[in-house]
Amino acid sequence: MSAALPPVGNILTSRELAHDFPFFNSTHDEFRALVRARLAESVLPHAQAWEQRGHIDPDGWKALGAAGLLEVGHSGDDFLRSAVLLEELGATGYAGIRASVGVHSYMALSYVLLFGTPEQRQAWVPAAQRGERVNALAISEPNAGSDLRDLRTLARPRGADDAAGFVLDGRKSYVANGTRAGLLVVLARTGRPGGTPAGTGADRGLAGASMLLVDADSPGVTRRPQPMAGWLAADIAEIDFDHVEVPQGALLGRRGRALLQLMRALDFERLVAGLLAVGGVRYTLELLDTHVRTRQVKGVPLGSHQAVRHQLGDLYGEFDMVRRYAHHAAWMHARGRLDTRTASVLKLRSTELAVTAAQVCARYHGALGYQEGADAARVHRDATAGTIAAGASELLRDMIFEAN
Repeated sequence: MSAALPPVGNILTSRELAHDFPFFNSTHDEFRALVRARLAESVLPHAQAWEQRGHIDPDGWKALGAAGLLEVGHSGDDFLRSAVLLEELGATGYAGIRASVGVHSYMALSYVLLFGTPEQRQAWVPAAQRGERVNALAISEPNAGSDLRDLRTLARPRGADDAAGFVLDGRKSYVANGTRAGLLVVLARTGRPGGTPAGTGADRGLAGASMLLVDADSPGVTRRPQPMAGWLAADIAEIDFDHVEVPQGALLGRRGRALLQLMRALDFERLVAGLLAVGGVRYTLELLDTHVRTRQVKGVPLGSHQAVRHQLGDLYGEFDMVRRYAHHAAWMHARGRLDTRTASVLKLRSTELAVTAAQVCARYHGALGYQEGADAARVHRDATAGTIAAGASELLRDMIFEAN
């Protein structure tokens, strides 16, 4: 018998779903019901096991692919269906799983779809959508996370031009899906075409960096689990590249264009992260709402106390505003109008709200929520990672200020 998603309860009603005009309509409501049912069948019965193992099983990826959950569109009106899917994925309550799928289906795959040649898309996209090959995004390094100016991974051209391929050396950290991925989308210094060679010291910033599609099973690729305090099923890893031969045709777009590619792709990444976080906040508030209505303190429900009701009222109100803003951001992307400020505001506010909601949820659960395996403990443990991945909150605040 399959597990069921938590009841929608008072946080989100079907009436509200169907009438979130102008962003969604009744067809999106129907799609949401379908997604919830398929997640209940293909994710929730296995979620605890995946957390314990530290990754989604191969059969799990294939089940997600067979359910059609890995191939919803990245652009146009079809992205509004993705917005529904991402929120529902977040609402499963397992942040590591949502991060793993989000990176695979959206964040890493977006580079192939945006900048890849028809041959590259044909080589990598269909297998990813079927769940037969997992994608990972290898950008961060031990000394280069939110600030990539100290990027040290080098891809030296084997010849005078790009036709001969590259030799890749370096180390990447905090790579979701890192030990299980078949495709690594790698940021590396390649030098400017016809100009400064990679790694000369004059090649600062990202002006001489490129994006490469690297087969994770190539000789010279070494992967090690990098356990985190949360996001246990996200398969976070550290990856070394030791004289890895990257063949002709692995370069995404033109050499030295990574900065422009990142500027475009990171807005999309933050939109995806924000939508996932909105779903996570919904799960946390539903968990909290159920608890305060059923937990008895001195013979009355915890939620009957005015201080509790007021704090939850504030959380519900902020959730409504953030969720509405998330739908606005998704709609802007569907119209080709998403901008850095909108994506940054959504990612900042949704992930910060997730932390606040998780803290309140854990506190009101008391010792019950601090037990190993408790849902409240899991969301509290996982929430902080959302404010770090895809751009730390401090970086996003700077970007929002600069865009004003």
